[in-house]
Amino acid sequence: MENNTSRRKAMKKIVEGAAAVALTGAVASRLEAADNIMGAALKGRINHSVCRWCYDSIDLDALCRAAKNIGLQSIELLTVEEFETVKKHDLTCAMVSGIGKDYGITKGWNKKENHDGLEEWYKYLIDETSKAGFKNLICFSGNREKKLNDEDGLKNCARGLKKIMKYAEKKKVTIVMELLNSRVDHADYMCDHTDWGVELCKSIDSDNFKLLYDIYHMQIMEGDIIRRIRDNHKYIAHYHTGGVPGRHEIDETQEIYYPAIMSAIAETGFKGFVAQEFIPIRADKLASLKQGVNICDI
Repeated sequence: MENNTSRRKAMKKIVEGAAAVALTGAVASRLEAADNIMGAALKGRINHSVCRWCYDSIDLDALCRAAKNIGLQSIELLTVEEFETVKKHDLTCAMVSGIGKDYGITKGWNKKENHDGLEEWYKYLIDETSKAGFKNLICFSGNREKKLNDEDGLKNCARGLKKIMKYAEKKKVTIVMELLNSRVDHADYMCDHTDWGVELCKSIDSDNFKLLYDIYHMQIMEGDIIRRIRDNHKYIAHYHTGGVPGRHEIDETQEIYYPAIMSAIAETGFKGFVAQEFIPIRADKLASLKQGVNICDI
């Protein structure tokens, strides 16, 4: 009987010890998960942002909290209806979305028949961007459909965009056209090379019209990223990241060495934002975001 009692006491201690270990392990796991999001203060040479659409499975409030913890200053490509949420968290929107029900990436400024509708739409967006205290508003060339050549498309873009530039200047909003690849993701998109975008900037000739240099897209289209940035930085208002190939995490799983590119950007005196725009494929999306920011935080 005494032996049985002793065994029961011993077993109880073993069970209690195992439970304590399990509890300690659970707490450690939670702390480790929290540490995946929380990070040390960033270095300050790069202003960090993230594109909302890459994390659309996460509630915007939750994404704002995570962004603040990671050290980001912005969540971008937001609609007007989302402005108040980021402002509530003391974040900015470094690039406002320009996509509406009638206009977007494929249907843009390179067609004259789009100009009247786009002028009305963009004046509304300029007003809302200005009222919110944000600075940059994205735009798109549109596709080459019906064999529209690049020279005529550029002229059409310049003609249409000049209709809103005085208004943008008055409201202190910069209109920013994104460079996208037409080989993998956006077949037939016209603004698919840096030189074309720079020529459009020269034609419009306004400090309130610049380019969004998407590193992922331009690696696919032309490469030579650092030289392109150094030669054309005065026409660039904003940068996006993404791993090539696949547009996923920007670590050693892909071909671009982002620390060197970030150093080149900083050396130009750039004071705008670099936004993470990769599509995370790992289970912990916020850990991937933190990793991407840390890679770019040179």
